[in-house]
Amino acid sequence: MSQFLAHNAWLVPFFPLLGSFIVVVAAKWLREQSHLPIVAGIALSFLVSFSLWMVAGPDVTSPAIEWLTISGFNVPIQFRLDGLTTMMLAMVTFVATLIAVFASGYMAGDPGYPRFFALIGLFVFSMTGLVLSNNYVLTYLFWEGVGVCSYMLVGFWHSKPSAAAAAKKAFLVNRIGDFGFAIAIFWLWSASINHDVSYGNVLSRENLDQLGPAAIMGISFLLFWGATAKSAQVPLYVWLPDAMEGPTPVSALIHAATMVTAGVYLIARSTPLLVRAHEVQALVAVIGCLTALLSATIALTQTDLKRVMAYSTVSQLGFMFMGLGAGVNNVAQLAVFAAMFHLFTHAFFKALLFLASGSVMHAMGNVIDMRRFSGLRHRLPITHLTFAAGGLALAGFPLTAGFWSKDEILLALKHAAHQAEPGWGGIYVAVYWIAVLTAFMTAFYTGRAYFLTFWGPEKLPSPQDPEALAEAVDEVDHGSSHTEHDHGHDAGHGHDGHHVGQESPPIMTYPLMILAVCALIVGLIFGPTGLFEHHLHLTLGYEHLGHLEAHGADWLVMLMGSLAAILGLGLSYLFYAHRSPIPAQLAERLRPLYLASYNKFWIDEIYEKAVVGTTLLLAEISAIFDMVIDAIVRGIAYLPRWLGGAGLAPFQNGLVQFYAGVTAMGVAFLLIIVLFWL
Repeated sequence: MSQFLAHNAWLVPFFPLLGSFIVVVAAKWLREQSHLPIVAGIALSFLVSFSLWMVAGPDVTSPAIEWLTISGFNVPIQFRLDGLTTMMLAMVTFVATLIAVFASGYMAGDPGYPRFFALIGLFVFSMTGLVLSNNYVLTYLFWEGVGVCSYMLVGFWHSKPSAAAAAKKAFLVNRIGDFGFAIAIFWLWSASINHDVSYGNVLSRENLDQLGPAAIMGISFLLFWGATAKSAQVPLYVWLPDAMEGPTPVSALIHAATMVTAGVYLIARSTPLLVRAHEVQALVAVIGCLTALLSATIALTQTDLKRVMAYSTVSQLGFMFMGLGAGVNNVAQLAVFAAMFHLFTHAFFKALLFLASGSVMHAMGNVIDMRRFSGLRHRLPITHLTFAAGGLALAGFPLTAGFWSKDEILLALKHAAHQAEPGWGGIYVAVYWIAVLTAFMTAFYTGRAYFLTFWGPEKLPSPQDPEALAEAVDEVDHGSSHTEHDHGHDAGHGHDGHHVGQESPPIMTYPLMILAVCALIVGLIFGPTGLFEHHLHLTLGYEHLGHLEAHGADWLVMLMGSLAAILGLGLSYLFYAHRSPIPAQLAERLRPLYLASYNKFWIDEIYEKAVVGTTLLLAEISAIFDMVIDAIVRGIAYLPRWLGGAGLAPFQNGLVQFYAGVTAMGVAFLLIIVLFWL
């Protein structure tokens, strides 16, 4: 049975791809039913993925199919079915199925409905292929497929300038990271035994032992470089918040369980290599720490509900990298477990929060600015309760999913401070305390978003809102138009009979309720029971990683994490549940800090001047240089034409007497030289 399942692992990416093909071919007939092949395809993919969970093993692979053979360089199409892969597959396909169901209601009436679902199917196909791949080259192929699909989904409403710009930004920033990943693959090919870039060969002890220190350090750094862009770490995180211009289901899909976790997956997959580069491990932890802190600081003051969730995603990805970076010496197994467990739980509660934000946006007539609505808990009871469940999990409230996984990361950082090489322990101590501070900030901004949206006096969006008037003025001043797609969607979403201020239809609320249950209990089911850790032990190379003799519950770490969550949520309740004047007073007293956070520390503007401006200047200089080179090349090409035409043509006139005269003059000239100069 297990051999049969392994032989048919290709069905996981095949079903979503088949659904996309059906939608593309039959879009004319399917129209508003275009979601059916995609929902069915992803659901079938989940069933196959769940069955593969049962047969996972560190050495279980599907049969290899010959694909790329160039002068001894052989790259087959082969899938790996170890613990890490099957965990990712089950999580990705389960969450993607619920998002696709939600999208069938959210996107109803959109003129690009078939195109949207065809792209969703291609995206899931690429992501499942990425985590199934058994070698770095095949991973890179699907890695690029995910990037292309995200470009098309973020820019789904391409007629909107901001959406088109966000798609290009996401695509170009990710190309920077992909360049590093590509160099890493070339280096692995040149340095590995038999030039074999399969995971089984690259991560084997024999191959790792023969790699020199420079190769280990360089390849590890390049792999992290590639992961930095895909998983939105400093300094390449800037694309992810702008990706909010895509439809809300796209935000949930990209920011929860798929594309942004690909970088985390790559580092976790390559951990047997990275644990040998202590400097790179410390860099991973520090970059993750900076990313988590910076993003949480920005999220504190944002007024766009989806943008708060976007910066929250960046921050939580930083937590995952902090966990991976803690994998030094005997903490390696715990570090991988902590990071991947947080990735696993985060997929459920962050998908829930994005979809609940979309439900709010749907009910508010596409308004997502929290200053324009409040007190929605009675009008949107299901959205309110599910958002609260997701918010508690994100905040790390005791016994919710986020509580168990975030505490494991804090525990890994604490052990890393003691297990690190001499001189490096202080770095992990600092990262640990910044992580605790960031956990407090996470609870605070999550509570702020929840209370501003669902508590306080009931208020619905009005065209007379100051923010609406300011936006209208801005549109006139800049000549932009949002009439067709406000924040990426047409007014009303095309739902017949749906009015502003009403709860979303069941097709949208059922996925919210399922995800809410997962956000509350999935950590308890898989964490303390050891189910997740036991399954992760079935991963290639995991058994060779350093491990602690015992790492039971650390009550001090749990207390710190719980206090951070409770204090953050409690403070947000005092400030925003009943509209305290304290936040406005603090914003006034700390105005420079408030403006810095609200304006995202002007990092986009800095990039615009330093990176985009410099690139455009270099392009203009290159254009001028190109014109000069072109002129020189054209001149060189023109010279023989001139010599053969206007220069020598008069001497080739066909007159014998002219030739005789020229010959006589030449002879006379030579005689003069002989007589007077020799």
